[in-house]
Amino acid sequence: MTKKLARLGLTVAGFAAGVGICAGVYNILKTTSADPMTTLPPWANLLIYVSAALLFGIIFFIFSPMVIGGVTKFIKRMEKRLAALSIAEIITGVFGLIVGLLISFLLTGLIKEIPSAWIRLSINVLIYVALAWLGVSVATKRKHEININGIFKRSGSTKHDKIGVRSLILDTSVIIDGRIYDICKTGIIDGTLVIPEFVLVELRHIADSADDLKRSRGRRGLDVLNMIQKDLNKAVKIKHTNYDENMEVDSKLLKLALETGGKIVTNDFNLNKVATVQGVDVININDLANAVKPIALPGEKMDVQIIKDGKEPTQGIGYLDDGTMIVVEDGKGKVGKTLKVMVTSVLQTSAGRMIFAKIAE
Repeated sequence: MTKKLARLGLTVAGFAAGVGICAGVYNILKTTSADPMTTLPPWANLLIYVSAALLFGIIFFIFSPMVIGGVTKFIKRMEKRLAALSIAEIITGVFGLIVGLLISFLLTGLIKEIPSAWIRLSINVLIYVALAWLGVSVATKRKHEININGIFKRSGSTKHDKIGVRSLILDTSVIIDGRIYDICKTGIIDGTLVIPEFVLVELRHIADSADDLKRSRGRRGLDVLNMIQKDLNKAVKIKHTNYDENMEVDSKLLKLALETGGKIVTNDFNLNKVATVQGVDVININDLANAVKPIALPGEKMDVQIIKDGKEPTQGIGYLDDGTMIVVEDGKGKVGKTLKVMVTSVLQTSAGRMIFAKIAE
């Protein structure tokens, strides 16, 4: 319906253009002796006007689908690019535009003495367009040097005013891991989960892999996202970005987090370290899982079933119910047996927790 109305409007505009062009030609001919208004009968003048209106109306009607399609594509492209911009980019872009137009206004006063109106108009248009583009470009490229949060921060804000919920940016590894679904299910996460477009692209490539293991991992990640949206009704936002395609996914994640002020949720040890160096907040799922595991203190006794022999000649390996590995001294050769052991030490890392024990006497 909208396209039909737009096509009708363009056709009417074509009628008006035909009448306007015909009237303009008549005004030019008035300066000569061949004025059609005086040399032709009224019916002939009316016929010329009607013919011009019909001609341009038909031309506009024929080419209107191309014009409407081009304008629609342009609007959609602009909407997509604007949706990919952060608030900081929009604010700095508008600020740069205003500065560029202000400088243009001051400069155009220097050329008002040029006698030709067409030359003045051309120079004015060139100055306004060039400086407006330059202002937006410079401002958006230097946006990290402008503290947007500090500009809008109220001097009288209380401690409660500063409390806010930040977006959580999920990386590919934590989506495939799947534990983010269980964490969201507990209700402790209030922020919006942000899925960058490049992460979805990576998940799709993994899901389409020829390797069976990679393909199943990629499909599991997509299933996890569907479960979060449908089963938990969790707010999930797809973030469209226009980063360089040659950039690594981890670099894009860090850049997005810096631009939006969000936290990265991951279980990638290396990404965690790099993000810490760059000052980006990270929620490591492994650290979170370790934090809620029962604490084993040296001297504590527990029952452990030996599952396999360890690497060292006298060690046996067992596991707690939460998956924590226990290395038992003198446990070699006791596979399948349940032993009473005493904890001697605990090793805690981002990769997990390891308990060392010996057989209790």
